[in-house]
Amino acid sequence: MNFYLLFFLLIVIIGLVVSYIYFMKEKKAQLLAIERGICPKCHQPAIELADQRSTGCSGPKMLTFECKNCHYTSIFHVSGRGCGSGKCEV
Repeated sequence: MNFYLLFFLLIVIIGLVVSYIYFMKEKKAQLLAIERGICPKCHQPAIELADQRSTGCSGPKMLTFECKNCHYTSIFHVSGRGCGSGKCEV
């Protein structure tokens, strides 16, 4: 009985890890497209930074991108580069 429970939990954990890896690869591909100025959904150069929030200069930043054509919206959490140059940069 315990063997089946352990086997089931192992399958669930492996499935969760694989799903998370796939999700992160998709987010990375979306962010790379946005960095080039292209919307990941409609593939048009109509993406813009709609909102930018942070907890401070060296903390992570929450960037919200929105497409003007298809109304695609996505939020990314990126680490800041810090204040070494005297100004906050993404």
